[in-house]
Amino acid sequence: VQLQASGGGLVQAGGSLRLSCAASGRTGSRYFMAWFRQAPGKEREFVAARRWSGGTTYYQNSVKGRFTMSRDNAENTVYLQMNRLKFEDTAIYYCAATERGLIASTVYSDLSYDYWGQGTLVTVSS
Repeated sequence: VQLQASGGGLVQAGGSLRLSCAASGRTGSRYFMAWFRQAPGKEREFVAARRWSGGTTYYQNSVKGRFTMSRDNAENTVYLQMNRLKFEDTAIYYCAATERGLIASTVYSDLSYDYWGQGTLVTVSS
Protein backbone atom coordinates (compact mmCIF):
# COMPACT_ATOMS: atom_id res chain seq x y z
CA VAL A 1 0.00 0.00 0.00
CA GLN A 2 1.29 3.44 -0.93
CA LEU A 3 -0.06 6.55 0.74
CA GLN A 4 0.28 10.08 -0.58
CA ALA A 5 -0.69 12.91 1.75
CA SER A 6 -1.37 16.42 0.52
CA GLY A 7 -3.28 19.58 1.33
CA GLY A 8 -1.10 21.16 3.97
CA GLY A 9 -0.24 24.84 3.98
CA LEU A 10 -0.19 28.07 5.91
CA VAL A 11 -3.45 29.24 7.47
CA GLN A 12 -4.45 31.79 10.06
CA ALA A 13 -5.83 30.68 13.40
CA GLY A 14 -9.54 30.05 13.08
CA GLY A 15 -9.21 29.00 9.45
CA SER A 16 -9.70 25.65 7.75
CA LEU A 17 -7.75 23.14 5.70
CA ARG A 18 -8.57 19.79 4.19
CA LEU A 19 -5.89 17.15 4.02
CA SER A 20 -6.06 14.28 1.56
CA CYS A 21 -4.47 10.86 1.67
CA ALA A 22 -4.59 8.97 -1.60
CA ALA A 23 -4.12 5.23 -1.28
CA SER A 24 -2.84 2.97 -4.03
CA GLY A 25 -1.87 -0.64 -4.26
CA ARG A 26 -3.66 -3.31 -2.29
CA THR A 27 -6.38 -1.61 -0.29
CA GLY A 28 -9.81 -2.64 0.85
CA SER A 29 -12.63 -2.28 3.27
CA ARG A 30 -10.79 -4.13 6.01
CA TYR A 31 -8.06 -1.49 6.18
CA PHE A 32 -7.83 0.87 9.12
CA MET A 33 -6.81 4.40 8.16
CA ALA A 34 -5.42 7.03 10.47
CA TRP A 35 -3.96 10.50 10.73
CA PHE A 36 -1.07 11.31 13.05
CA ARG A 37 0.87 14.51 13.50
CA GLN A 38 4.24 15.57 14.78
CA ALA A 39 4.93 19.08 15.98
CA PRO A 40 8.48 20.47 16.16
CA GLY A 41 10.33 19.00 19.10
CA LYS A 42 7.48 16.69 20.03
CA GLU A 43 6.65 13.06 19.54
CA ARG A 44 4.23 11.91 16.90
CA GLU A 45 0.66 11.82 18.20
CA PHE A 46 -2.62 10.33 17.13
CA VAL A 47 -5.21 12.58 15.50
CA ALA A 48 -8.00 10.45 14.01
CA ALA A 49 -8.72 6.96 12.69
CA ARG A 50 -11.47 4.89 11.17
CA ARG A 51 -11.99 1.67 9.30
CA TRP A 52 -12.14 2.21 5.56
CA SER A 53 -15.57 0.57 5.38
CA GLY A 54 -17.06 2.82 8.04
CA GLY A 55 -18.06 2.48 11.65
CA THR A 56 -16.68 4.46 14.55
CA THR A 57 -14.29 7.32 13.90
CA TYR A 58 -11.82 7.92 16.72
CA TYR A 59 -10.45 11.37 17.50
CA GLN A 60 -7.91 12.82 19.82
CA ASN A 61 -9.73 14.87 22.45
CA SER A 62 -8.12 18.14 21.40
CA VAL A 63 -9.52 17.90 17.86
CA LYS A 64 -13.01 16.58 18.60
CA GLY A 65 -15.65 18.88 17.19
CA ARG A 66 -13.12 20.62 14.94
CA PHE A 67 -11.69 17.85 12.75
CA THR A 68 -13.62 15.35 10.66
CA MET A 69 -12.20 12.27 8.98
CA SER A 70 -13.98 10.91 5.93
CA ARG A 71 -13.30 8.81 2.85
CA ASP A 72 -14.17 8.71 -0.82
CA ASN A 73 -14.35 5.18 -2.18
CA ALA A 74 -14.29 6.26 -5.79
CA GLU A 75 -11.12 8.26 -5.29
CA ASN A 76 -9.58 5.76 -2.85
CA THR A 77 -8.84 8.73 -0.65
CA VAL A 78 -9.35 9.63 2.98
CA TYR A 79 -9.68 13.21 4.12
CA LEU A 80 -9.13 15.19 7.27
CA GLN A 81 -11.24 18.32 7.35
CA MET A 82 -9.74 20.68 9.90
CA ASN A 83 -11.81 23.63 11.07
CA ARG A 84 -11.20 26.31 13.69
CA LEU A 85 -7.50 25.65 13.50
CA LYS A 86 -5.32 26.66 16.41
CA PHE A 87 -1.65 27.54 16.63
CA GLU A 88 -1.06 24.27 18.48
CA ASP A 89 -2.33 22.31 15.48
CA THR A 90 0.88 23.25 13.67
CA ALA A 91 2.63 20.01 12.73
CA ILE A 92 3.53 17.63 9.97
CA TYR A 93 0.49 15.46 9.38
CA TYR A 94 0.91 11.84 8.33
CA CYS A 95 -1.62 9.37 7.06
CA ALA A 96 -1.21 5.74 7.98
CA ALA A 97 -2.87 2.42 7.28
CA THR A 98 -2.96 -1.16 8.38
CA GLU A 99 -4.85 -4.25 7.31
CA ARG A 100 -4.69 -5.66 10.80
CA GLY A 101 -7.93 -5.84 12.68
CA LEU A 102 -7.55 -3.18 15.34
CA ILE A 103 -9.54 -3.00 18.52
CA ALA A 104 -10.47 0.31 20.07
CA SER A 105 -7.56 0.41 22.51
CA THR A 106 -4.99 -0.02 19.74
CA VAL A 107 -6.08 2.52 17.15
CA TYR A 108 -4.32 5.33 18.98
CA SER A 109 -0.82 3.87 18.76
CA ASP A 110 1.43 4.49 15.78
CA LEU A 111 2.82 0.99 16.33
CA SER A 112 -0.49 -0.38 15.06
CA TYR A 113 0.04 0.95 11.55
CA ASP A 114 2.21 -0.59 8.86
CA TYR A 115 2.03 1.87 6.01
CA TRP A 116 2.83 5.57 6.15
CA GLY A 117 2.61 8.50 3.81
CA GLN A 118 5.32 11.12 3.52
CA GLY A 119 3.63 13.83 5.58
CA THR A 120 2.24 17.24 4.78
CA LEU A 121 3.06 20.39 6.75
CA VAL A 122 0.31 22.42 8.37
CA THR A 123 1.31 25.79 9.78
CA VAL A 124 -1.21 27.82 11.74
CA SER A 125 -0.28 31.42 12.38
CA SER A 126 -1.56 33.09 15.52
